[in-house]
Amino acid sequence: MEIQVAILIASFVVLVLINVPVAVAIGVCTLLTIVSLGTVPACTIIAQRLSTGIASFPLLAIPFFVLAGILMGEGGMARRLIDFASALVGQYRGGLSYVSTLTCMMFGAISGSATAAVSSVGGMLIPEMTRKGYDRRFSVAVTTTSATTGLVIPPSNIMIVYAVVTGGNVSVVAMFLAGVLPGITMGLAIMLVCLLVSRNKPGLAEEPASWKKIFRTAIGALPSMALIVIVLAGILGGAFSPTEAAAIAVLYALLLGVLLYREIKPSDLPRICLQTGITTAVIFLLIGTSQALSWVLAYENIPQAVSSAMLSLSDNPYVILLLINILLLLVGTVMDMTPAVLIFTPIFLPVVTKLGMHPVHFGVMMIVNLCIGLCTPPVGTCLFVGCGVGKTTIAEVTRPMLPFFVAMLAALLLTTYWAPLSMALPEALGVN
Repeated sequence: MEIQVAILIASFVVLVLINVPVAVAIGVCTLLTIVSLGTVPACTIIAQRLSTGIASFPLLAIPFFVLAGILMGEGGMARRLIDFASALVGQYRGGLSYVSTLTCMMFGAISGSATAAVSSVGGMLIPEMTRKGYDRRFSVAVTTTSATTGLVIPPSNIMIVYAVVTGGNVSVVAMFLAGVLPGITMGLAIMLVCLLVSRNKPGLAEEPASWKKIFRTAIGALPSMALIVIVLAGILGGAFSPTEAAAIAVLYALLLGVLLYREIKPSDLPRICLQTGITTAVIFLLIGTSQALSWVLAYENIPQAVSSAMLSLSDNPYVILLLINILLLLVGTVMDMTPAVLIFTPIFLPVVTKLGMHPVHFGVMMIVNLCIGLCTPPVGTCLFVGCGVGKTTIAEVTRPMLPFFVAMLAALLLTTYWAPLSMALPEALGVN
């Protein structure tokens, strides 16, 4: 077993260091490990796991939600959400930073993409905040961190991935419900930082909005925000499954972007569909190769070994959860969210279930944790996009990001150690 584990880890690290795509690196290191076993047909196992790994009905929701997110991003939803958020909170000191946070929370939840939230919302708000006297680095920091809340607030592709990786032990609906309060908590924590940073800086406020303007912007943003209500209400009401909800989201986004807002032309649709196909292909290749890796982990009893090792360090669940969080924070700095969930869920889930933690609660904890990694170098996707949009560098943004990291860590600890934050809604509605 020791030789196989060494081959698995060493080959994966080397491949990642030489910039091999993560999905390919997972597949190659898995193939090498199976070959080293010498007792099973490596190519047959890889082929079987690749095909069966993506043969899951819930996974059909991913391409639909990806397509809906792209349609939302290009269909003018971000600008209308910004106008509504500005009318609500723009008059307060530091108001545009609250506008950025609220808009990212709403748009990220609607589109299901943190990078789309950074590029769409940041592309409009960061220049405006700079023009109004906000420090550009602060503007990039607040937009980058706020965008990750949309991965916790449903609908969320990464929650679908987690539910599939657990082998059907967790429902997508339960994950969606469990993410609502932690996602809002993250957003409020970020807004608290905005309040503390802006409180001694006069002038960072807009003119108070009239009730007429609030009503007008609310009407403009209402069709976009209605998507979340339609998806969740339809699923909970039994009208359709999460996969069917994703298809309905596509139809709804298409009607908004093409017919109502008219910011998507029919000639844009082939390009959008191609972009959706490329994104989906990458995700599905990751899922397939990670399922092959999961077979190796199970064959070598690695999850059981890790569980025994961690539980031998301490029988205190608070200590074990702290160690898992630290490890996931380190993983998030060097690995994107999807492969991290695919690789480490089978390893850590047996540990936390022995501690009595609900798999849904652990899934939300893991996703909140890995959201922080999207804002940290060297592989912080949102950080790179935010710096590109804001025309600044990672070195310049690092210091303004620190208070937001503290806020996100506080939200993570609250999510980890206070189960009702995640479990209250699923339990109240009888979903698990």
